[in-house]
Amino acid sequence: MTTPGISRLSAGLMLLLLAGCQQQSAKTLPAAELAVKPQWLAGDHHVHTHYSVKWDNSVFPPKPILGGDAKYSIEHNARMAAAFGLRWMVITDHGGPNRARLALEQAYPELLASRAALPQILQFYGMEFDVPGNSPGGRHASLIMPKTPTEAQQLFQIESRFNGRQGVPPGPEKAEDSFMLKALQAMAALPDTPLLLVNHPARLAKGLRQYFKVTPKQLRDWQDTAPGVVIGMSGAEGHQAATLNPDGSSKAGGIRGEYPDHPTYGGYDQMTARLGGVWDSLLAEGRRWWVTGVSDSHGHYTDGWADFWPGQYAKTYVLAQQDYASIFAALKAGKIFVTTGDLISALDLTVAVKGAAQGVGAGETLKVKANDELVLRLSFRDPDAPNGGGFNPQVARIDLIRGLITSTAANGQAGDQSRAADRNNDEAPATKVSQRWYAGDWRIQSDGSAMLEWPLGRINQSQYLRLRGTNQRDELEPAPDQPGENPWHDLWFYSNPVYLQLSAN
Repeated sequence: MTTPGISRLSAGLMLLLLAGCQQQSAKTLPAAELAVKPQWLAGDHHVHTHYSVKWDNSVFPPKPILGGDAKYSIEHNARMAAAFGLRWMVITDHGGPNRARLALEQAYPELLASRAALPQILQFYGMEFDVPGNSPGGRHASLIMPKTPTEAQQLFQIESRFNGRQGVPPGPEKAEDSFMLKALQAMAALPDTPLLLVNHPARLAKGLRQYFKVTPKQLRDWQDTAPGVVIGMSGAEGHQAATLNPDGSSKAGGIRGEYPDHPTYGGYDQMTARLGGVWDSLLAEGRRWWVTGVSDSHGHYTDGWADFWPGQYAKTYVLAQQDYASIFAALKAGKIFVTTGDLISALDLTVAVKGAAQGVGAGETLKVKANDELVLRLSFRDPDAPNGGGFNPQVARIDLIRGLITSTAANGQAGDQSRAADRNNDEAPATKVSQRWYAGDWRIQSDGSAMLEWPLGRINQSQYLRLRGTNQRDELEPAPDQPGENPWHDLWFYSNPVYLQLSAN
């Protein structure tokens, strides 16, 4: 879907106006309530700074070129993230011959200073991990450290030993896929276990279902090796502003997400967006596999780069208190939804036994009996305000997606049956859109939120439910993104799943 460019004042002026509005909104949030009651808090777990360096290989050892592959300081990124409504972010600079030392001695002290200067936005320490294996340059993951006094030393230990591009040159063992499994085992053995989400998994795919660099088998292998570390993948990809010129007009031939051979779908990677595809095949095994949205910000499009500011376009929301431990735990537990273009700012999907006051939400499991009547309760907020592009989009449709869990899961992770299945399986044929709702189907409450309740009936097999919504009323499945497409006109959100476990008794 190709649409005209953005009509607006100068990009700089619009950003300043939006930043002022967002900062004013952040100041009015009730601090005491944020500290106690879990709320939907927006964040971004894939942000680059000027410590994503390039390397001068004319000298030995190679010398880092600060700002070589990303433009802004940590504090500048944090200020813009806060201006666009984020409450947390993760610094994820990428590696090279001796980036582990650079990160420990220079980047980490700058992060500490940024935390002190901007305590209103929680800033996690992490990196874009270069996955070891054959041609690791196309395989990246967000590695997120829990905030502890030894976070920098623990990340240095992992990066210096296992990062695929670390070393002058990297050791030959880093060309083996098995070395990634050793890295994950080392991560899982750290005193403070990190989280890992696979970045842009199908960016280098040669076509639909023609995966390259990252395969469904690898996703399964990685999670089975370290189920407490590997929790999912980014769905809404970065570099969405690659279709925009610095003045905001559409760039002919620009490709959303910079996917060279096969496009994104509504701004989402095909591993997330294809109904009954890779994501659903993982969920059908009972896996706890979450999807998120990121900026992958290196430099803003108004400066001639391909990115939005953190939080300007894609947001990952977690249901948490405003503290590091709560946000980290919510990410791990899958209390997450992702949206683009500020289409929504809250999304509560709850499934309960009919008549019960309490149910379960995203990332959780409801144990039910065969004769239980189930009900779905949905609440969401469509913010009545301009988004980061100056538009005020409306939710036109929400889809309820149901899939069967076809293999036994143990302890919330894949069990023996899924281990024996086709490791490269990328289909869940039982996954369907079971219901579509339109604007007239939900009711607006006095607080501005929208609500609906829907009967689910009884189930005869364990299953999962997830939601997908869009401003495209009649685009029943997200269409392949076209060159030059304006990302602000094609917006989607995704919930993470709720699991229904059928009990024998």
